[in-house]
Amino acid sequence: MAIAAMATPLPASAQMESREGIALQNQILQLRQEMEVLRRAGPAAGLPAPQPAPSALGGRPTAPGGAPQGDLVGSLLERVQRMEEDLRNLRGRADEADFRARALQERLEKLEGDMDFRLQQLEGQRQGNAAPPARPGAPAAPVAAATPPPAPPAAAPRTPQRALAEGQTALGRRDWAAAEAAAREVIAARDTARALDAQILLGNALAGKRDFAGAAVAFDDAFRRNPRGSRAPEAMVGVANALIGLNNNRDACAQLNDLRGRFPNLSGPTATRATEARRRAQCR
Repeated sequence: MAIAAMATPLPASAQMESREGIALQNQILQLRQEMEVLRRAGPAAGLPAPQPAPSALGGRPTAPGGAPQGDLVGSLLERVQRMEEDLRNLRGRADEADFRARALQERLEKLEGDMDFRLQQLEGQRQGNAAPPARPGAPAAPVAAATPPPAPPAAAPRTPQRALAEGQTALGRRDWAAAEAAAREVIAARDTARALDAQILLGNALAGKRDFAGAAVAFDDAFRRNPRGSRAPEAMVGVANALIGLNNNRDACAQLNDLRGRFPNLSGPTATRATEARRRAQCR
């Protein structure tokens, strides 16, 4: 409930910034119209345009209002550029707020799924351990009677290690659903030794399903578990690729720059993936 409460105001913030962006667009359009009127004013409009008199100091010709026409146009251009920059910033902030809202929603859904899975496991264990009650008044079996064959043993639940291995196999054959289920099973088992590997497996499975918001959350959780571990660069590259999938190249490039600062001597397949991500995001 706390996470849901945190996620509630973010879409409203994104909507507010969208309104500000629309207002900026309207102002830019108005300024462009004013510039077009200034450009068309004069002989082209069919009216005799007075010849601007040079100033006593040899300055530039002035418009009929007394202000240099070039300065007026330059001022309008500068205002348009400033407003366009503000509009780009507002769009970036709106995209970031939308990403955070979706990330919080994915985190909440993941927690709910983990809780449901754990409760089902506990319910199954309780039912398996409950012995059937003896029927009252039933006669005791004779000693000489042949004992019935033993029931086949129930299949033992797979260990987190086996679930992780089978999840990796499913990931290799692009069975995203099976890989995701195995990863969530290991996470729900609270096996700290394999939790980081399970988070990265979950991120790869969600990215394969094109659930980029969920993949970003999973990779970020994996990085936070061990920011200096051997798989931390892989988790950071996973976050960057998920952000690229969300068309958030700016934050993806920031993530890749942070990766370069933390691990300057990165090599191998992870370094190759980071270079490819920088190319896709058009990072400088």
